Amino acid sequence: MKNIIFAFLCSFSSFLMAQNGISSKEKITPPEKVRFAFEREYPNKIPVWSLEYVGDDNDEIRYEAKFNVNATTKGLAVYDNLGILKAYEVQIPLSQLPPKAQAYLKKNYPAKDVHEIAVVVDYKNKTTYEVGVEKKGVFYDVIFDKNGGFDVIIQKD
Repeated sequence: MKNIIFAFLCSFSSFLMAQNGISSKEKITPPEKVRFAFEREYPNKIPVWSLEYVGDDNDEIRYEAKFNVNATTKGLAVYDNLGILKAYEVQIPLSQLPPKAQAYLKKNYPAKDVHEIAVVVDYKNKTTYEVGVEKKGVFYDVIFDKNGGFDVIIQKD
């Protein structure tokens, strides 16, 4: 009986260990290509790296570097596993959001529900604006095009 219990505990514990992989937002050290690309683009910046799986089957790796652009502004640079910059995001104040986007937010959300505003430039040099909002305890990203026109709203996990 002791052997059966011991075998069960061993197999159960190995199952639990197998489930303990890298979580998507765990701090990591990226490959050299990625680190060198970041250091070339943003010299003298100290990033905190995390790993994100993207794509249709979550089979593409993205390395996210969060860093301070200056004393009051945060930035995020996203790289693929070859060190190619996929997107750059930087926080901005509401006043730098296009007027159309400001009007949309004012009409649809109280000021207290707007939490974070950022401008995003992707690898195709397409500029969008992302605004983090909260509605009834649920967080969303409201996306605007470069002119401030509403594009889409995405519920966040």
